[in-house]
Amino acid sequence: MVDPWTLRILVEVADRGSLSAAAEALVLSQPAVSRQIATLERHLRVPLFRRVPRGVVATPAGATAVDLARSILARHDAFEATMKTFVGMAAGPLRLAGFASVNTWFLPEAIRRFRTAHPDVTVTLQQVGALEVLDAVRRGDIDVALLTDWQLVASPLTARTDPDPVRIDPDGIDDLELVALLDEELHVALPREHRLARRRVVPLSELRSERWIDGAYPDCLGPLSELGRALGAPPEIGFFCDDWNGKQALVASGAGVMVVPRLAFAAIRPELAVRPTEPALPTRRLFAAVARPPFRSAAAAALLEMLPNIVADDLE
Repeated sequence: MVDPWTLRILVEVADRGSLSAAAEALVLSQPAVSRQIATLERHLRVPLFRRVPRGVVATPAGATAVDLARSILARHDAFEATMKTFVGMAAGPLRLAGFASVNTWFLPEAIRRFRTAHPDVTVTLQQVGALEVLDAVRRGDIDVALLTDWQLVASPLTARTDPDPVRIDPDGIDDLELVALLDEELHVALPREHRLARRRVVPLSELRSERWIDGAYPDCLGPLSELGRALGAPPEIGFFCDDWNGKQALVASGAGVMVVPRLAFAAIRPELAVRPTEPALPTRRLFAAVARPPFRSAAAAALLEMLPNIVADDLE
């Protein structure tokens, strides 16, 4: 196998046209450079240079070898430079995943702050299935994923056989760390003209007859058994819509009511009234999922430090 150092000697000899000049540039002795070229020629079984009165010139095979060596060395240098960006965070990628309601304000704000602090890092937001996002982080396809305990309960990596959802142990997933960000309050969204819209707090018992708008994980009604216990009866699911704007439009039209998480309050349409309930709806816990060190990138670590501050600013 030909190592990169030997390729650098080969290129240097071709560029300088002299073994001694190449040795001087590389801070080597002329015999050491000569031995390296001779060893490479024996390995390849073809002459690479021929001697001339003022040095050496490449043979046809040598000229081809030099061109290939330049390409290999360029890729080698690019490889090293790219890997260094993960240490110093001078550049490189930061791949994120979220979900509809967290994408309305919280994640865009996180991206804005991160790009201001680290403008050379390329930030992307990926679309990953709600139940596949943990596996995407584990595979290294996603650097930081925001998800809820509702997703964790249903995820193939953390699925439970219990009939009721339970809190997930953040240390219970190999290769991943789950950082709890907040326990998110859930309110109910009603049309502005709804009979309960003027109430400061809506009694859940008065919503038993309402039709509910459900959606995909995690922007849905959550564990229906918990909602049913809070209501005192199983909720009637009248509509299913996994689009955040579509769900709001259905509420605005009077078709039904929906659950709204705390972090999405800023994105609610003016035609809707968002109210807390009595008793309070079950909370959901928001997590950031990241690879455990040493597989966590510097960019992911930097974003992870920012997220609790963004939560605190929103709750003020």
